[in-house]
Amino acid sequence: MLKIDAEKCIGCGVCESQCAFGAIEVVEGVAVANDKCTLCGTCVDNCDVEALSIEAVAQGAQVDLASYSGVLVFAEFRHGSLAPVALELLGVGRQIADVKGVSLSAVLLGHGLAGQAETLIAHGADIVYRVDHPALKHFTDEAYANVVEDLIREHKPEIVLAGATAVGRSFIPKVATALGAGLTADCTDLAVGEDGNLLQTRPAFGGNIMATIVCPDTRPQMATVRPLVMQAAAQDKSRCGQIIDVLPPVSRLASRVEVLSSVLADQDKVNLTEANIVVAGGRGLESEKGFLLLQELADILDGAVAASRAAVDAGWITYPHQVGQTGKTVAPKVYICCGISGAIQHLVGMRSAETIIAINKDPEAPIFDVATYGIVGDLFEILPKLNDSLRARKQVVE
Repeated sequence: MLKIDAEKCIGCGVCESQCAFGAIEVVEGVAVANDKCTLCGTCVDNCDVEALSIEAVAQGAQVDLASYSGVLVFAEFRHGSLAPVALELLGVGRQIADVKGVSLSAVLLGHGLAGQAETLIAHGADIVYRVDHPALKHFTDEAYANVVEDLIREHKPEIVLAGATAVGRSFIPKVATALGAGLTADCTDLAVGEDGNLLQTRPAFGGNIMATIVCPDTRPQMATVRPLVMQAAAQDKSRCGQIIDVLPPVSRLASRVEVLSSVLADQDKVNLTEANIVVAGGRGLESEKGFLLLQELADILDGAVAASRAAVDAGWITYPHQVGQTGKTVAPKVYICCGISGAIQHLVGMRSAETIIAINKDPEAPIFDVATYGIVGDLFEILPKLNDSLRARKQVVE
């Protein structure tokens, strides 16, 4: 853990400026760390007054690794249906379980879950732990964490996976802390190593490198996985599985937070993640007027408009449209990127697209390295012609 000596700290702000994760800031003249800290040690190395240090957490009794077996997936249920990432986790979970020769189970929490457990079995689960209770109708960190923690302690899965969604990111770290387990966040790839440990790959240092992380000494091995980076498991309605209804103690369902109502925010209505065609713009659009051309193209194709972080930071379009490491992850059939250079931070959010079409006037732009088709030219000349051509073709078809 990162230890900060408040008496030595002079509030110079060097640690804050050097942290690549935004995990430390100076508050009222003293450095304060938050939960984004990865213990990389950069702040410690740059602290001239030696106010920062990394202290190893004392380990308890050695974990009996052999007593843990199986893969457990948290199947997120929201707004009356399963989150798409739940089926994606079953896909990669099934692969891992088959490699290790173990069972794949899912935990399903919420209220009004009729038919959902059967769907999970059809998509690869061997066992579904169903917890259907009015207290779980609305998500709260406390109740969800308590229930999942208890199930893990009872059944001892070797691997636990959850979606890196607002829900998963919110409560899974609490579960990992309670269990004393390792947790890797925002994974984009999972595999089984030669020694049987889970290889958890995620972007690091602002997406400039891909780090593969293992947790050899603790169990379960826990990871949150980015939506739309894994292939959803195919449905097989003939599959058979076991559904176990769980009734937790009332005390474990209690929460100090009362949810008065749950509404969809405007950003949830930007249907990027479900669009088959996404048209994205970057710094090359030069202004918000450039996005009018993109919107026109998206309307003709019945697609959605996306943007790189540079365009969002410039104020040309709102954050819900942002694709990339700090935005949404999409996997459409066609991804058309206009004026986007192809920085790794953006590629992380769209590289799963089936077909990538790039338009950029710089022939050396990195985006062409991943594009299925590339057009070198001025997008302000290309897009109007493309729009006119597609509109004319659409009218003929209609």
